[in-house]
Amino acid sequence: MNKERKGFGFKKFLLLWSGEFISAIGSGLTSFGLGVYVYQMTGKASAMALVTLFAFMPGMLLSAPAGVLADRYDRRILMVLGDSLSALGLLYILWCMLSGEAKLWQIMVGVTISSVFSSLLEPAYKATITDLLTDEEFTRASGLVQVAGAAKYLISPVLAGFLLTVTNIKLLLILDIGTFFVTVFSALAVKRGLKSKRTDNTASFLSEFKEGFRAISQEKGVLILIVFAYIITFFLGFVQTLCMPMILSFSSSGVLGVIETVSAAGMLVTSVIIGIFSIKLSYVKLLSLSIMGAGIFLVLFGLKENVILIGIAGFLFFSMLPFANTCLDYLIRINLDNEVQGRAWGLIGVISQMGYVFAYVLSGNLADYVFTPLLMEDGVLADSIGRITGTGAGRGIGLLISVSGFLLCLSAILLKQMKSIQSLEKKEDNYVSQINLE
Repeated sequence: MNKERKGFGFKKFLLLWSGEFISAIGSGLTSFGLGVYVYQMTGKASAMALVTLFAFMPGMLLSAPAGVLADRYDRRILMVLGDSLSALGLLYILWCMLSGEAKLWQIMVGVTISSVFSSLLEPAYKATITDLLTDEEFTRASGLVQVAGAAKYLISPVLAGFLLTVTNIKLLLILDIGTFFVTVFSALAVKRGLKSKRTDNTASFLSEFKEGFRAISQEKGVLILIVFAYIITFFLGFVQTLCMPMILSFSSSGVLGVIETVSAAGMLVTSVIIGIFSIKLSYVKLLSLSIMGAGIFLVLFGLKENVILIGIAGFLFFSMLPFANTCLDYLIRINLDNEVQGRAWGLIGVISQMGYVFAYVLSGNLADYVFTPLLMEDGVLADSIGRITGTGAGRGIGLLISVSGFLLCLSAILLKQMKSIQSLEKKEDNYVSQINLE
């Protein structure tokens, strides 16, 4: 690919990325608003976890077949369908709220509908990035993609927190629905002049699904990296579910929005750094160090009911994630053929993001029925661990988050000892050397 074509592809990527950036802001408004709405309605972390589960699991389970579709059909059209049809779930929730107070089961139905159609988006989006960019541009693009992801946590919480002081969640839903028009436009604009890369449709759906599984399982190191991606998402799922009820137990939604924004700023800063400078160090070493750092800061995040400590620890925790995600993304991507990128990433999404599912299932119930009673004023741990963490309604949730961080540190130590991961990086180094020679 010559320099002119190379620049053309990156410009199209930036257009597509801009649409996803705006979409992420809209999704963040809905996520924050529904979280506060459900917690104020029920007062339970388990109820919030249940809504999060229904918003996430359908899309995750369908991402593998959606990956096959991304290789069989036009990837940009799939992105348009996924973005536009997912608005139906939000419209249903909005209609319920306009008719009166939306019940918990109605919210779960709405987020499920949205999740089902959103499943078309992720594999097609990742595969389109491969269509547009050269191998040298992957890490730079990965950093920018994570900037868009960070917008959901960086811009949305403060904006949503402010809007909720002057209006209600209905406006947040309307704004989110409006962002779909922008993302559809960007996907259609990228489609113009770009030939769709797809496989021969005469192959059976099941055979392509199996081919995607073979692509990720034939290399032991890649498979182990996917397992570690699962571990990261598992512990990240605990933070996503429990952060809101922990902070709301002793503070307001406005403070919650500020803390979420400050925390997400860490992801923004390091994502921009990666997008500008790329990664020059050992990917495996950086991956291990970033996971270790994330674990340490997660321990501090749940340690005390101190807004400053939580904000600093949250910032540092999220600053570690782009390094870990970029290392995982690049080491896996460089070992996959472009022809199977869609179905492979669909399967990778299912395997790695199952960590979120188990976290959403476990976190709320563990917080409400196990850890919270332990650190109430008359709890079993009130006179021991409670002397450090404090006692009260949100301290059991904080302890659970800290335990998650400790286990994440152990995972980082285990990763560093994996010889198959080390050998995978050696193969990657040889590949990059060949590109430079060419």
